[in-house]
Amino acid sequence: MFCSASFSGSALPPGLALPCPAGLTPAGGTGGILALFDMVLSLAGGGDPTRRGAAPFVAAPGGPRLAFPARPGHIRAVSDLSTPAGRRGAWLNSLLVDHAILRLSWRNWGVVAPGRLYRSNHPLPWQLAQAKRRHGLRSVINLRGHRQSCGSDALGRARAGELGLIHADAPFESRGAPHKDRILRLAGLFAELPEPVLIHCKSGADRTGLVAGIWLLLQGKPVAAALDQLHWRFGHVAASRTGILDAFFRDYATFQAARGPKPFLQWLREDYDEDDLRARFRSKAWADRLVDGVLRRE
Repeated sequence: MFCSASFSGSALPPGLALPCPAGLTPAGGTGGILALFDMVLSLAGGGDPTRRGAAPFVAAPGGPRLAFPARPGHIRAVSDLSTPAGRRGAWLNSLLVDHAILRLSWRNWGVVAPGRLYRSNHPLPWQLAQAKRRHGLRSVINLRGHRQSCGSDALGRARAGELGLIHADAPFESRGAPHKDRILRLAGLFAELPEPVLIHCKSGADRTGLVAGIWLLLQGKPVAAALDQLHWRFGHVAASRTGILDAFFRDYATFQAARGPKPFLQWLREDYDEDDLRARFRSKAWADRLVDGVLRRE
């Protein structure tokens, strides 16, 4: 089966057909994979005004600029999605620079609490729509923070608005001791945002696991349940520098074992010491090479 459909108003050149991936239908099938085909063709100069050698697109006065260098690895995203050029720039950046091409089929999806909290890697626009349709999603928390140079951010933020979802930013680190002030702000978000909520970072392994665990502690669940959200099945490697997130939860468990039960937020305000945790934690060199050198996690 071959595909000859179009994406965002830009059809494939006449006479050119591409093999149609499993699950797609020709001429009008799922837009995600076809978007990739269309944009790769654009890189080759398939009639797109942003092709190599063309003048960069400039948005409205004072707005963002789309830079489209020769090599895809140097593509910078555009936050203005109001034009075909802007959308293509964002898609290219998302798929090729932010590695969303790997997330076309790999969702790293998890149910923290049915009907209340879900987790995943950075969702593509149609994946957000799918989550809303299947799970009644009402809010999204982006744990990467607002990134103006990230195509995945621009596309996801725009799609959330189109779907009527509340989109909130709550940036966290994957390799540092969790910041007290950020956790307190997160607790406030969880108290205010309508459920169900989707939380995501880039890969859905580390920051997402941390925040899923924090949510469970806020519900009065045991530390073991929180630690289970930082698991190898989600791609988390506890022996690497990201293991400081596990150590955070273990510190809370150690405190309770020594001094008795104490509400999580009270412990956080009165007893948690970021600097001490940072000074004590040690990772394994092999694990750091895997996460930082091979997987190149954010």
